[in-house]
Amino acid sequence: MISTSNIEQAKRLIKSEKNPIIIEAQDENFNRKILEYGKFDILLSIEKTKQQDKSKQLDSGLNHILAEIASKNKVAIGINFEEISRLNKKAKAQRLARIKQNIKICRKAKADIKIINYRDKLNAFNLLISLGASSQQAKKAIS
Repeated sequence: MISTSNIEQAKRLIKSEKNPIIIEAQDENFNRKILEYGKFDILLSIEKTKQQDKSKQLDSGLNHILAEIASKNKVAIGINFEEISRLNKKAKAQRLARIKQNIKICRKAKADIKIINYRDKLNAFNLLISLGASSQQAKKAIS
């Protein structure tokens, strides 16, 4: 897993890796540049933004343009269930609301979703369905 915020260093690490590559999301500019670069497998926890939500809209870190870029470059949007389970109730509710919004965006843009660090396949599948994922999208996310 690559968790650097320097875009050039991230590109060098991507070139040197052979295994499936997971990159942890950073700020908006980093996420956009790294998605346009492609050549990796999963962009993890894009919903974990430090920006403030607007009064009528959540800032989930993903928009339709980023989702289309991810779909074109065959990069999946990753969700880390273990990280979410360790949050307090309010933070967990906010994170799940952002994930729900991202699932809807990914479905429209035909971008893939991947689940990382889940304990039970059936519970992960059911949670994705309850958050608004289609059955095909949920099946592909946990495989």
